Amino acid sequence: MRNRNVPIPLVRRLQRAGHHCVVYDTEAKAMQSLTKEGAIGANPLQEFADKLKKPRAVWMMVPAAAVDPTLKTLIPLLERDDIVIDGGNSYCHDDIPCSVAYKFLSALRYQFGGHEGMAAAKKEAA
Repeated sequence: MRNRNVPIPLVRRLQRAGHHCVVYDTEAKAMQSLTKEGAIGANPLQEFADKLKKPRAVWMMVPAAAVDPTLKTLIPLLERDDIVIDGGNSYCHDDIPCSVAYKFLSALRYQFGGHEGMAAAKKEAA
């Protein structure tokens, strides 16, 4: 899942390291360069979830405002032990209520990227 700027190099790097990558975007045209390089394109989200190997690891790269609507659509398609990584630019403290709300799935929503998340991680490490 991508936000138009950041994820293409990340997908390429993951593929070079031997990872199986399924990409989703609301615009099929946005996935074309990655599918030409071996990624598997999927649309709609149900197809995306179906094409991932279980247990699934979903690395979301969406703008902060799209995180909650995307999760509301995605979570019902996932199962226990699947992992959701919020790699967008969400404020790290917004992840806490979501991780509690979706805990019944044993899904993990983790702030991996974004300026606030990195700043908070550095502060906690100090």
